[in-house]
This record gives sequence, structure tokens and C-alpha cells, in this order.
Amino acid sequence: MISRLPLDQQLDSLRSVLSRNDVLTEVLARTATLGLPGWYVTAGCLFQTVWNVVTEKPPTSGIKDYDVFYFDDSDLSWEAEDSVIQAGREVFADLPAEVEIRNEALVHLWYEDKFGAPCPPYDSAEAAIDSFAATTCCLGMRVETEGRWRVYAPHGLSDVFNLVLRPNPGLAPRSVYDAKAARWQQEWPELTVLGWPSADIAAPSDPARVRDRIPGDRRSDRR
Repeated sequence: MISRLPLDQQLDSLRSVLSRNDVLTEVLARTATLGLPGWYVTAGCLFQTVWNVVTEKPPTSGIKDYDVFYFDDSDLSWEAEDSVIQAGREVFADLPAEVEIRNEALVHLWYEDKFGAPCPPYDSAEAAIDSFAATTCCLGMRVETEGRWRVYAPHGLSDVFNLVLRPNPGLAPRSVYDAKAARWQQEWPELTVLGWPSADIAAPSDPARVRDRIPGDRRSDRR
């Protein structure tokens, strides 16, 4: 079992598995050309590729979009982020998938207006990845200039390979976790979904992953 291998061998296995998703490898390679600070391709497109390979599905099956996080606190204007998003649209235009690019340095600017509670500013893209509703989602990858793959996996890789969904009750509330778990179990019934801790701590919605949009609210278009 890959999950029982030493970590360096797990990382080799992760790269081997993710390389089977041609869309993902293109997103990684093309994002590297944008020169974004502290960027990662992150979340579903990574662990869901693993789930697909483990369950013998096509590598791209059920993957909704490909998320790219970066962190640039030198310019917190919407215009600066929009220019990056537009550049990404040109770079990814011919790919058969939606690629969403977001500057995680902006989250605290719109979060309280949308969710009713303050969110301390993130100090890195890694901090945004840490706030996902499930520890299994806390995974990021990028390609360095020399071609080396850099992996950020604060909770390790064992749950990813074992198809275990584990809650991360930090910023995201139980409702976000439960909704994602239910949706993902429909696509991957082999998942083992662990329950929310009994001592439920109320927390505002996860700013890094909520995708609902409110017409007329420009902030809501960010997620």
C-alpha cells in the first residue's frame, strides 16, 4: 500500500499518479510560465486525480475545475488580480477544463462582508490551503523553475491514497464539510468519510473553497 511507504516514496508515487492526468500536467506547466508569487495548483484536481487512479476511473473523471492559488500582498486591488486572471484565460484557453486563479492575499478584504465574521489576513498561499474543510483537501503542488515538483501537504498523503475524507474544523463549518462529502461520495462511493468532531466549534465559511455567487456582489465572484 502506497500509504505505508516512506514519505519520499509516497511523493514519487504521487507524482507518478498525477502525471496520468494530462490536463493537470498542462495546468502545472502553463501556470509556471505566469511567474505568480507563491503559487500552487491545489485541492480537488489533485486528490481527485488520485482517487480516480486508485478506483480505476479515467484520471479526469468528476474533476470540476483546476484551482490555482497565489499570494501577492504588494497590490491588493481587484484590478491587479483581474489582470492575472485575464492572463490565465489566455494561457489556458485551449484546455478542456476550467482553471480558476485567485490571489489569496485578498481574502480578508471581502470575507467579513460576505460571511459576517472577520478573517485574519493570510500570510501565504499555504495558509489558505490550511483552511480547507477537509484535511484531505490540504494539498498543493507547483513546478519549480528547474522542473522539480514542490508539494505542500501539511497532513501528509496517507488519507489521500487511502480515500479517507477527514474533517478540518478550523475555519470552515460542518455544513461545508458535509455538503462536499455527500457530493464526493456520489462520485467516489469508495470514500471513507469521517464524521465531524462532536465538540462542534462554530466557524464562518471556508473562504478558499466556497464557490457560491451572489448576483451583483463583486466580492462573491471571487469564490
